[in-house]
Amino acid sequence: MHPSIRKLATSIAIALCASILSAHAARPNIVMLVADDWGFTDVGAFGGEIETPNIDALAHRGTRFTNFHAAASCSPTRSMLLTGVDNHRNGVGNLREAMPREHLGKPGYLGSLSQNVVTVATLLQDSGYRTYITGKWNVGSEPHNLPNRRGFDRSIIQGDTGSDNWVPTQRYLPHSATVEWFEDGKPATMPAEFYSSTYFVDRMIGYLKAGEAADTKKPFFAYLGFQANHVPIQAPKAFVDKYRGKYKDGWDALREQRRKSAAALGLIPPDTGMVRMGTTGDWNALSEKDKLYQQREMEIYAAMADAMDHEVGRLIAHLKASGEYDNTVFVFLSDNGAEGSDYTDAQPWLWTQYSQDIDRLGGRGAYGIPGPSWASASVSPLTGYKFYAAEGGIRVPMVIAGVEGGRSNQIAKALTHVTDIPPTLLEIAAVPLPGTHYRGQAIESITGKSLLALIKGETGSVRTIDEPLGYELSGNKALFKGDLKLSRNDPPVGDGLWHLYDVQKDPGETHDLQSEMPERFAAMQQDYLAYEKAHGVLPMPTGYTPAGAVLINGIYNYWLPTYGPTGLVFSALLVSIAVLLKRKRTAHIS
Repeated sequence: MHPSIRKLATSIAIALCASILSAHAARPNIVMLVADDWGFTDVGAFGGEIETPNIDALAHRGTRFTNFHAAASCSPTRSMLLTGVDNHRNGVGNLREAMPREHLGKPGYLGSLSQNVVTVATLLQDSGYRTYITGKWNVGSEPHNLPNRRGFDRSIIQGDTGSDNWVPTQRYLPHSATVEWFEDGKPATMPAEFYSSTYFVDRMIGYLKAGEAADTKKPFFAYLGFQANHVPIQAPKAFVDKYRGKYKDGWDALREQRRKSAAALGLIPPDTGMVRMGTTGDWNALSEKDKLYQQREMEIYAAMADAMDHEVGRLIAHLKASGEYDNTVFVFLSDNGAEGSDYTDAQPWLWTQYSQDIDRLGGRGAYGIPGPSWASASVSPLTGYKFYAAEGGIRVPMVIAGVEGGRSNQIAKALTHVTDIPPTLLEIAAVPLPGTHYRGQAIESITGKSLLALIKGETGSVRTIDEPLGYELSGNKALFKGDLKLSRNDPPVGDGLWHLYDVQKDPGETHDLQSEMPERFAAMQQDYLAYEKAHGVLPMPTGYTPAGAVLINGIYNYWLPTYGPTGLVFSALLVSIAVLLKRKRTAHIS
């Protein structure tokens, strides 16, 4: 068929589909709530002590997914969440800031969405949905990749990985010269100050009200990409005050408390074991001063999550007041596990930009860092955290609520994946999958599985026990097959060797099965190699570390453009002096 004829036929089919579907007033609205860097038990309904009543209410109204996996960093997850396509095939094989320069620009490693994928927003928009996004985008800032060209009617977004939560133009790390903000595809004029979670919900409610004023009968798709709880952790004082003294017993006690709570809720086996990670500090060895400092870090972390939940509550209240709540499907998830970096390498830059004094933490101009020890509690009872293929890095809380015919207060333990969300939403919205072509262009096919039958209790799984599901990010690797998981993680979380776990019985990855199942162990390694080949996964350069790549990319993208070669050398001298003067200061913030 001639391309022009195919394009015309596609346009006619889309118009007919939209016309037919618009007659179905029952098509639900869809709200996507994407948290940033939340661990598996940071949500109350998943065993945490942080107050998240609005997300908990959604969890009890719908389905909690306890074996749901994302990527271990933000942009790869978000790329799959939008497309239903593995991140190595959609262009985001790695987080741009952490990508080795040898990979950047190679197939699968564009650092942004490729032009051979279509987003779920585009598919919903073409079928008659109003589409809105506020908050973190992080899948490409090229004109063709901004939300207005990727299926969103209205948008106010941050193009890169994050920023300050009080001052939107303040960089949180020297990744680039400025923070990228866009509104409807053009550079945005941002307020001098805001609180990120409040602002994103305010703008979304504004979009919804405009749609209501237009008296449109179209359903809507609303995507909110929160910065909570990305560094710098910051929160309004009223929320911080709620948690004063809550964490006086330290991270090990909190990790155990959450393990027991998750087991009592039926989310994990009652005898789930835990590994004490080597990056976890000795609470009892800290001075009283350092214990107070570390408590404050976790108090702010909890407050930031609590504040985000409060803003979710404001959105829900608006939907109830407008009469849309009962016809709205909600999806909540975190983009990856808790942040476990200690940011030691970034300290010289932070000292020139922020305060880390205990009395200022949480507020404007202060930089909180949860660190690896509190991250171990956030992911309890799992091991590992952000950037790693251990369960703590990629198994995250996920909730779907409000589906017609869906069961309430259901716990789904089946293996599920972030690529499953787009086909689920499309089935809920009665929109067909696009196949291998869309609008006359060849595209990558959606590979995820619809979870609708699981939500309705019609099946116990969406994958067969022999169906492999591969994963790779920054050289950390995994392959799932049934209840088994093959994984390899670099230090300091891993040892660089392959291991085999039954993550249904042993989500804490405490018992290696490779000697008990040598044939399965060998076969799954072959399955992983097949995944690597089919998805164009590149080997990591010798000596690669994510933190090192961030530093190198920062030199190219921030330091050199900002100061030039001479200024860079002078800055390096100042940094060296600062390191010597501040070495003692870093002891209680690492």
